[in-house]
Amino acid sequence: MGKVSSLLYSDRTDIGRRRSSNQDAKAVLPTNPQEYRGRGWLFVVADGMGAHAAGELASGITADRLPKLYGQKADFSPPLALKQSLERVNAEIHAKGESGLEFRGMGTTCTALVLLPRGAIVGHVGDSRCYRVRGRTIEQLSRDHSLVWELETAGGMSREQAADAAPKNIITRSMGPHAHVDCDLEGPFPVAAGDTYVLCSDGLSGQVADAEIGLIAGALEPTAATAALVGLALARGAPDNVTVIVVRTGEEEATRPSRKDAAWPLSQQALSSQRESRRAWTFTAIAAGFILAALLFSPRIWNGPGGPLANWFFGGSQDMQVPLGIACGAMLLAGGAALLAGVLGFQSPTGRRVRMLRVGDMLGKGPYRRYDCTPSEPLIEGILTTMESVGGELSAAEAETVATHVARARQLVGTGAFAEAVAAAAQAIAVHTQVVEAARRDDTIRGPAPPSSPA
Repeated sequence: MGKVSSLLYSDRTDIGRRRSSNQDAKAVLPTNPQEYRGRGWLFVVADGMGAHAAGELASGITADRLPKLYGQKADFSPPLALKQSLERVNAEIHAKGESGLEFRGMGTTCTALVLLPRGAIVGHVGDSRCYRVRGRTIEQLSRDHSLVWELETAGGMSREQAADAAPKNIITRSMGPHAHVDCDLEGPFPVAAGDTYVLCSDGLSGQVADAEIGLIAGALEPTAATAALVGLALARGAPDNVTVIVVRTGEEEATRPSRKDAAWPLSQQALSSQRESRRAWTFTAIAAGFILAALLFSPRIWNGPGGPLANWFFGGSQDMQVPLGIACGAMLLAGGAALLAGVLGFQSPTGRRVRMLRVGDMLGKGPYRRYDCTPSEPLIEGILTTMESVGGELSAAEAETVATHVARARQLVGTGAFAEAVAAAAQAIAVHTQVVEAARRDDTIRGPAPPSSPA
């Protein structure tokens, strides 16, 4: 688990139980407190697609390049830096895909979370998700770029009808197949102390229900939560790679908005306009300084050897009258030139494409879905039932250990100690995860992997 300031995070990826390689990738770009205000912390999950090693390469490029590109754009506003970084990574993956037949058409999903003093920003392409768990509610901050989602939102179908009408693994947008990509930006969502954010590939969301994700991520510390979420997906068959990042914020990350915060440019034109405005104010300040100095030093205005400052510096010497007059004239000329530059800067045309995000404004339309993840007997029982179903993969001693943890969890549910019950369920999950990992290491099959079951 990593810790930066009062923020805690943990990340974990697993090949799953049906794939021969892991095409998921992840990245975390923590920063120091001084850089936090401008750049924030970046978390990335990518799920690659493509024959052979192409998908693994596409997601790997994303996880490697996106944090670097974002970190290099310190002069850009965070949403503009994130958008341009995603577009640049897309172009690089596309160029690699065009370089050889074995890479043709390769692509990846990408969901990135940036935590900043002004709030949380999400940039996403594809169906990897970003959730926020706050209290007893889990909200999906990203939208799926998938056929099922489009049938539900644009086609007027219910969620169940859309899921039956189309395969859930068909995505409508990804990074790499095309030279240009349309990436969605969401937020900034205000951050509260204790918020938990979950980024994941569909290897998790396809096997673990949203409410279960919220239950586990909200009840456990990030390290335990990532292990339990991945382990639960493994217990349910994990037909795909599984990647999870869990982030929990503290008091130092809580959003404290101020109307004094500058607007964020959302385009290159807006950024240029903002820079021109800053230069205009700088030139105006310089002009004011030159003109004020000329007035304070000028001998003509004060009918003497010099102005008040000149007399203080030179003791009222008559010999300085002519040099001071020349110097004041030069200062007035410089001040006039700076003032003209400032005026022209303020009048510079900005064009119709200039977009600025002011304090309180939002990008996107999220959160898109919201679920109650209040700890309850039915919610926890679903997890415990799964753990009872994996007994055929375990030795007698391992099965007994799992049964002990499951019984303990049910006992705690009966007394209303739900948080402790979730922790006991996580212990049962951990036993099974160890068995799966041991089987991979020694090629020992401990029993048939259970069939995949939808959440």
